[in-house]
Amino acid sequence: MSVLTCPQPARRARQVAALAAVALLAACGSPPPPGPQIRITEPADGAVLTSPFRLQFAVRGLVVAPAGEVIEGSGHHHLLINADPLPAGTAVPFSERHLHFGKGQTDTELSLPPGTYRLTAQFANGAHQSYGPALSHQITVTVK
Repeated sequence: MSVLTCPQPARRARQVAALAAVALLAACGSPPPPGPQIRITEPADGAVLTSPFRLQFAVRGLVVAPAGEVIEGSGHHHLLINADPLPAGTAVPFSERHLHFGKGQTDTELSLPPGTYRLTAQFANGAHQSYGPALSHQITVTVK
């Protein structure tokens, strides 16, 4: 007759933690790419909204700073409406389709007429020069 025993508590805790980590990675997909990253965290891609709505940016690996001085590793957000990311070094235009957040803002309330929109977050340096497509993120939303 064999006797079943429970694993030692510490070993069991490590097994549970490892299984939880595997489940979390599987649920989230692959890990984020290394290096700096810009995201629109709110609203979600594909969201159906009413105006006004909240838009929130996130940045990883860079410092959000007001426009003005060009400091390596820092910059500020821009929102491009129905426009693609700008090539690196290109100045972000000042227009109704190119919104500047030069005070270092990371969120805003946005009002758009009904329709479907491509919203592109574009990070740029203190002189409003784009860091390029690698530091942008695009979503599509529908405003009712």
